[in-house]
Amino acid sequence: MAYKNTLGLATLALAGSGMAQSVTGSDYNYPHAGPPASFFAASSTIPVAALKAAAAKASDVPAKATYPVNTNDDSPLSTIHSDWTHFSEGAAYSWVADMDVDCDGKDEACKGNGDGQSETNWGALAAYEVPWIVIPDHFLTANTKALPGNNVAAVIWKSQLNQPSDGKMYYGILGDSNGDDPEVTGEASWLMARTCFPDDDLNGDNGHVPADVTYIVFTGDDAVLPSSALNEHYVTNFSTLRSMGDKLVSALAENLGLSGSSSSGSSGSGSGSSSSCSWSGHCAGATCSSDDDCSDALACVSGICSSGSTGSKTTLTTAAAPTATCSWSGHCAGATCSSDDDCSDALTCKSGVCSSGSGSGSATTTAATSAATCSWSGHCAGATCSSDDDCSDELACKSGVCSTDSSVETCSWKGHCEGATCSSDDDCSDALSCKSGTCSA
Repeated sequence: MAYKNTLGLATLALAGSGMAQSVTGSDYNYPHAGPPASFFAASSTIPVAALKAAAAKASDVPAKATYPVNTNDDSPLSTIHSDWTHFSEGAAYSWVADMDVDCDGKDEACKGNGDGQSETNWGALAAYEVPWIVIPDHFLTANTKALPGNNVAAVIWKSQLNQPSDGKMYYGILGDSNGDDPEVTGEASWLMARTCFPDDDLNGDNGHVPADVTYIVFTGDDAVLPSSALNEHYVTNFSTLRSMGDKLVSALAENLGLSGSSSSGSSGSGSGSSSSCSWSGHCAGATCSSDDDCSDALACVSGICSSGSTGSKTTLTTAAAPTATCSWSGHCAGATCSSDDDCSDALTCKSGVCSSGSGSGSATTTAATSAATCSWSGHCAGATCSSDDDCSDELACKSGVCSTDSSVETCSWKGHCEGATCSSDDDCSDALSCKSGTCSA
């Protein structure tokens, strides 16, 4: 089920603010090097476990809402519930199912996908780059007003043994529908599925079998990811996706009377703020791409929501941080990066963060700075990664960063070690804390 879309392809340069990114989608359209989880992860303040529990108790059943999760005769059934659709903000459908891989669209030839189609419902999305979920076609047809397409969605999957919290939440969009016979539910794009279950080699012929994944899709035109953040093939602005997701989920949680989770991470960072604000997940210390991503009177300073020491947008709250002004907004000191080209002026990319040199601003000042070029742009030394396959040439993925440094230490939560991007202390392993968007000792 799809139709062709003539939206122009955006070619926006990668903006390196931890979880506030505009991207050139084709740079991430690879089966083992798609956008990192941090690009579309929910804020750590979202009460994920409480939302999962609330979804499990949903009971309102609209028309055409029950489907098998696979094509076997003895398949478990999954029901889409409408308990939350009457809210004025944060209205949503929810259901619990398994997770199979949908590779329709630009990446229809993905591993194990023998029956792929060249289009998705509202374009030809790239399964390696876009986190999306799928809904049965009959249900979509019966609810076109509530689900016009590209609606922001959220996925919660069961906590794994190597994860320190009771499940995680990722944001995506409603990108496709299932028109099989029988129609089934419980599908997501390659990127979404393999991000949720990175150790299971999910592909077009190998899904996550247990029906323990919670799906939430928000309703109405106001919940649709705009064309400024999405084109025919790619998500072009993950900051918008995260921002909308946090706002919609926070509204839903408030409607349900659920309280946000408090940060349990280290409090050793002087730059952290424990004060509340009116937009959960966008308070002081959250990553951003513009002032619009920050709550209340906060401003986006070097990719971090901040009040500034004097209320000025040119001053970081961290005493050790340099003056934040530079000629390329969002690429100043403290912004995340994959190469020197992602950093403004004379700043260089060191361990995935735009920094000034210890002496001069030259990219060759220190050995810690990568030798600039490699054969796979965007995957050079300092780029974030989840495995060695995400890194160019002879580089290896160490503590979530492409590196040649054998001294890089490991930690108990892979991908959340020192140097990894973060939005709060909860995103960092062990005793590390989140400082200027980077997990640090």
